[in-house]
Amino acid sequence: MTENATLPTLGDLVWAPALEHPELLAEPVLAALAAWADADPRVASLVAVTEIDPEHAETATLNELHGLPPEASANCVLVAGKRGEDERVAACVVPASTFADVNKRVRKLLDVRKASFLPMDRAVADSGMEYGGITPVGLPDHWRVLVDSRAVELDVALIGSGVRRSKLLLPGTLLGELPGAEVVEGLAG
Repeated sequence: MTENATLPTLGDLVWAPALEHPELLAEPVLAALAAWADADPRVASLVAVTEIDPEHAETATLNELHGLPPEASANCVLVAGKRGEDERVAACVVPASTFADVNKRVRKLLDVRKASFLPMDRAVADSGMEYGGITPVGLPDHWRVLVDSRAVELDVALIGSGVRRSKLLLPGTLLGELPGAEVVEGLAG
């Protein structure tokens, strides 16, 4: 552990309070973390950030290089579908060892006939985040944030920071308390 006993750590990476390192966060992530910390002071001490080599941002590579347990990683994918003219977008957060069940579970939750992943260029433009760094923190308010219950059960969850050059770490329980998050059983297959 670091000097701040509440700050989570993982692997051989150097972790610091995320709000103390705005240069390692995408702008919408920084704004959302700051607002969340204003509403819940635990966020300032429980959400950590670390700088990584963006060339090694892929989960398996990052885990191998830094001694990170694979079960701590959670991925965020953006999914969309339409109901008539109404487009419905959701961020799905699932353990990295699983995949979001887009064709059944997510489609039903969005109440659409067909759901599919947002194209990369649109995901980046609409989220204000970098591809490979998209996170559930700081997404547009009208998007749903669906978090698989297994991600909430993690001691710590390693997620994106909005940029490829860093990662966030927070207790899984806190991930489930992210403003607007909906904890869902069986989101991932």
